[in-house]
Amino acid sequence: MSTNFVRECHSPLMTQEALKDAIIYKLKFVIGKEPYIATQREWLESILLAARDRIVERWLATNRAEYSQQLKQVYYLSMEFLLGRSLSNTLISMDMYNDVTQVVSDLGFDFEQLVEQETDPGLGNGGLGRLAACFLDSLATMNLPGYGYGIRYEYGMFKQAIRNGQQIEFPDDWLAHGNPWEFPRPENRYQIQYEGHVVEQNGRYHWAETNDIIAVAYDQIIPGYKTEATNTLRLWSAKASDEFDLQIFNDGEYYSAIKKKNESENVSRVLYPNDSTYSGKELRLKQEFFLVSASIQDILSRHWLMYQNWDNLSEKIAIHLNDTHPVLAIPELMRLLIDKHQLSWQKALVQAEKIFSYTNHTLMSEALEAWPVEMFRKILPRHLQIIYQINEAFLQDISRKFPHDDELLRRVSIINEEHGKLIRMAWLAAIICHKVNGVSALHSELMTDSLFADFARIFPNKFCNITNGITPRRWLALANPDLTTMINSYIGHQWLIDMSQLSELKKWVNYPEFLEKLQHVKQSNKHKLAHFIAETQNIVINPDALFDVQIKRIHEYKRQLLNLLHVITRYNRILANPKHNWVPRVVIFSGKAASSYSAAKKIIHLINDVATVINSDERIGCRLKVVFIPNYNVSLAQKIIPAADLSEQISLAGTEASGTGNMKFALNGALTIGTLDGANIEIREHVGQENIFIFGHTIDEVKQIKQGYYHPRWYYENDSELKQVIDQIANGYFKPEFPSFYQDLTNNLLYAGDQYLLFADYRSYIDTQEQVDNLYQNSLSWQYKVANNICNMSFFSADRTIQTYAEQIWHIKPIIL
Repeated sequence: MSTNFVRECHSPLMTQEALKDAIIYKLKFVIGKEPYIATQREWLESILLAARDRIVERWLATNRAEYSQQLKQVYYLSMEFLLGRSLSNTLISMDMYNDVTQVVSDLGFDFEQLVEQETDPGLGNGGLGRLAACFLDSLATMNLPGYGYGIRYEYGMFKQAIRNGQQIEFPDDWLAHGNPWEFPRPENRYQIQYEGHVVEQNGRYHWAETNDIIAVAYDQIIPGYKTEATNTLRLWSAKASDEFDLQIFNDGEYYSAIKKKNESENVSRVLYPNDSTYSGKELRLKQEFFLVSASIQDILSRHWLMYQNWDNLSEKIAIHLNDTHPVLAIPELMRLLIDKHQLSWQKALVQAEKIFSYTNHTLMSEALEAWPVEMFRKILPRHLQIIYQINEAFLQDISRKFPHDDELLRRVSIINEEHGKLIRMAWLAAIICHKVNGVSALHSELMTDSLFADFARIFPNKFCNITNGITPRRWLALANPDLTTMINSYIGHQWLIDMSQLSELKKWVNYPEFLEKLQHVKQSNKHKLAHFIAETQNIVINPDALFDVQIKRIHEYKRQLLNLLHVITRYNRILANPKHNWVPRVVIFSGKAASSYSAAKKIIHLINDVATVINSDERIGCRLKVVFIPNYNVSLAQKIIPAADLSEQISLAGTEASGTGNMKFALNGALTIGTLDGANIEIREHVGQENIFIFGHTIDEVKQIKQGYYHPRWYYENDSELKQVIDQIANGYFKPEFPSFYQDLTNNLLYAGDQYLLFADYRSYIDTQEQVDNLYQNSLSWQYKVANNICNMSFFSADRTIQTYAEQIWHIKPIIL
């Protein structure tokens, strides 16, 4: 990273006494409590507010610099920003962590206990949101002018509990205690239109008789690490355009009086409403349009305030679409420029093509949004017209370049006529955006070879790869302070803003003392996690066991079920040969299944039923334990990842776009067992193939299997261990009170095609797990490979990722402060 991107903060630090006074001041005059009666949460909020005050001046100075320097700015639109708790991250960024810890101790509290009471914002669910949060951190740390736009969900996806083995969902009321980090901006509000109809007058279009809601802004500061720069995350909350009908209320019809208000505000009520129903799909579409309409109106308003000119729009703004959810921003920008600001169609189109870029995060058809034309016509009639006009012009152009190729025209049309007229949002992005990137080398190759093959032929310079990265500030400095301290003692602190410096650790990897220190750090983290599991799950685990971890969204393609097949195989082997010198293992799962995803929920149920049987089997003892930790979130990941010995990254080759959990685990000293999928391939290239456990069929072999006749029952009949495991699941060994409960799951594998080739990869996976056991028995050899993983992870910094975006796609330059 260029040194121009980083400036140390030279402003004087607050003394501990002044910091203590500031906290007490907030407690008295903002919270309104005397210190001797305040609760721990009220003390926490006072600390949060005092910490927030320290970054406000930097925030305002950054905003002034952006305006005065008139730099081009990137606006990052995402349905998710999975930030995690902000206090510790802010204190580390401000170099105040130790001072606050000491001050809180002087006040009579344990800082770590107070931090545990801070709520994780319910603004995301999975890798998409965690990546967006890492990007905001890197933009600020590198002094790059960036602005995040998202939705201020009143409730997160859901809080997950496990009851009788099943996933139980509760509202994630993360705003119950307010959000002290946010700044309400009631003056920044925009009208969001839905439904109605389009009126044409003299060649101009007017969207009339719409049902409207209001988007109100809430801002949160994103601090850079040891720099004076900050950035802003602006979230939108839905408010009714009319609070309620007073006449109806006075007539006694209380519910009817507020019905419209409630319906309006549902748009920002819940992260990812269940879209298995038609009404759920409508709400999802409205939610996505709500985000983009408010954001585009805000961007245009800010631009006009500064320049009073639309001709330079693409010179001053870049809008990045994080997956297909915000692709509606394209027709919305076109609508506003044409209908409201009176630009010609051609000028608006040229601006859009220069402004927008798009990251594709998946090749799976079910995740590539396609909206029914009739639903679009009802909710966004003007946007439907614009999309049809874009599509018509594009197809005419293609027919000139590729005459007599009707099949090509059918394939590249935004409107899919074959499946009930669907609008393919990824197609719209591929046509308009000036750059489309994948998120790992393999994913980008597959993207241009399969999903966007026709578009790559039409636009050969449009598609590129930018491999994902993670921020070392949260995912090492904050999550793993012991390892951070150890690294600092060898190479100093600068690696946190220049991860390439981790390579300097290579000179130590052959020294037993260094490796023993690494092992000591890992063991300490494992003890902490074992204590947490005992307290929260009432399961006692052996910290000396190998901690085998798979934490991610529960999905069939991520193959938690394959992991479980190994667990049961291991269980059977221990029972068959109890005197063998087994390597003790604790297998840890965590992750949520989408509310409507019944297969994923059944996998969770099976994991917990298997855990119940194994953990209570006295014949097994401490040689094998299975733990499912509910309600996976950022804070939980920060506890689990530093303690992991083995990182399970076992998706079927060709199904995972990148993954970032694989990077976090490797950076924190876990060895990876995985397929050649997503970023696993690049991790292998960087850490060395001898320092990672690779198994399973390659992407080319998977294609060959699927093109031929894959017969999962053959594997079942010819592998006695696999047959035993499947029979146990099918016959109720792990569910004796309901023996047939899992037969639909096993039948799906045996007779419905085993879509993700669990059976085909099973034996390779089992054999590779034996290699894991053999290596773990040699402590120094294991730690040597761990050290080589940590030393070689510099490529996977989000700072490198963002610098590539800045140079190759957004063309933005750092703020001078």
